[in-house]
Amino acid sequence: MPLIDVVAVSHSYLSGSLRRQVLTDVSVELSEHRIGVIGANGSGKSTFARLLNGLVLPDSGQVRVAGHDTRRDGRAVRRLVGFCFTDPDAQIVMPTVREDIGFGLGRRGLAPADIAARVERALTDFGLADQADHPAHLLSGGQKQLLALAAVLVTEPALLIMDEPTTLLDLRNAAAVGRIVAELPQQLILVTHHLELLEGFDRVLVFDEGRLVCDDVPAAAGAHYQERVR
Repeated sequence: MPLIDVVAVSHSYLSGSLRRQVLTDVSVELSEHRIGVIGANGSGKSTFARLLNGLVLPDSGQVRVAGHDTRRDGRAVRRLVGFCFTDPDAQIVMPTVREDIGFGLGRRGLAPADIAARVERALTDFGLADQADHPAHLLSGGQKQLLALAAVLVTEPALLIMDEPTTLLDLRNAAAVGRIVAELPQQLILVTHHLELLEGFDRVLVFDEGRLVCDDVPAAAGAHYQERVR
């Protein structure tokens, strides 16, 4: 598993003339297989997730993934780390399902036959074979989330980060995504409000007002979070 090393990281966003602090002096090492991240809206958990693949760079401090600094070695980090957004429309970029799954592979220097084989396997594994040549943006919400996940996993990242992947889904599709998440061989960092998805996880981080306030097993971390939001 890639060792994730976050050292004294702080970050803020500029909104008009105001600067809003979203993370303050966060330090943590992460090497477990499945790690949850929870917290109230605005707690900093999504910004923390984006730091781990270089989508956000810290104002101060350092983030390293498998020894690669996200500021200096962004390309190497992005090859190791896959990212799934809350809204899959944010990452669907190609016209059809098949093309979207293959998009990330086109930049990996693979032979066309290898790309085609990987895409076909992903279409089957994620139940999208019947929609292979359909317009990607006309899929249902659940199918879009499966497509986004397939398009990331087909590149075989060592680490997958998912930022609230079930928020926009109905119960059936949320359960389907949850089952896939539970079986992933990759190291996984899952940002979620749904504590039931974290059952069996190795470790859960709780954020509150930009600070890491609890780092524990799921039951204890969940209890800490629920106590804070009462």
